[in-house]
Amino acid sequence: MSHASSATVIEDPPHPPAGRSSRPIELSGSFTFEGHRLAYTEFGAGDRVVVLSHGIMMTRRMHAPLARRLARSGLRVVTFDLLGHGDSDRPTESWRYSMPGFGDQTVALLDHLELERAVVGGTSLGANVALEVAVTAPQRVRGLIVEMPVLDNAIVAGLIAFAPLLMAARFLPVTVKGVALAANLVPHGNQWVDVVTDTLSQQPAPMAALLHGVLFGRIAPPKEVRRQIATPALVIGHEGDPIHPFGDADSLAEDMPHAEFLQARSPVELRFEPQRLTSAIGEFAQRCYEEG
Repeated sequence: MSHASSATVIEDPPHPPAGRSSRPIELSGSFTFEGHRLAYTEFGAGDRVVVLSHGIMMTRRMHAPLARRLARSGLRVVTFDLLGHGDSDRPTESWRYSMPGFGDQTVALLDHLELERAVVGGTSLGANVALEVAVTAPQRVRGLIVEMPVLDNAIVAGLIAFAPLLMAARFLPVTVKGVALAANLVPHGNQWVDVVTDTLSQQPAPMAALLHGVLFGRIAPPKEVRRQIATPALVIGHEGDPIHPFGDADSLAEDMPHAEFLQARSPVELRFEPQRLTSAIGEFAQRCYEEG
């Protein structure tokens, strides 16, 4: 399939200031899939590629620090805005949003970048998308990085958390617009402030369509299908979060025959104390290429 595309390069000066480690080249681009623009950013270079997707209503910006760290270790990392998120298009038809559809978009990204195979991963929504890719296109996946999957134990908590947002977007759109306006007034420049404001900067109609499509569609491949995923996988879970229950991550690692489980100390360890988990993710991705 032919994909229209555009790209811009963000590169550090050739001689960074003393005491500052050189950042990998960042290449931002987009392509068109089924009539909609999808945006991504590449960090680093090479033929060992990791693709990362974000959580629901978040953007690829959430994975930028991890992507830079992995790129410094020799990996090429692509962060991806799924349809309805970030800089990608945000249609208002709910049928356009589904986990299998997000999986198709990820495969289309691989096609656009002319990648035969890659390590595919993500967080929360992105973790479930990675599972969909492993089910529908296993030949395109060298390995899976599945952080905080949302499976059977999280369905009730997810509905409780997101159904009010759906109702607000459908019936009280002024509240969504007000929150977005307030978020846009917050000064940018801090990584995690920007992640939060990105998440809060929603448009009512696309937000409602996204939540409707995700909440009332297939959340994840069923257990009997997950047991057939033979792709090597690193599953990362933690305790104390009802939307991402420890039991979901732990049972997923038990379901998949070639999965290993890594317990995070907290939901934010990878964001604020990243060294341990980053090392494990990087070593896993490298092994997928050495053994694949």
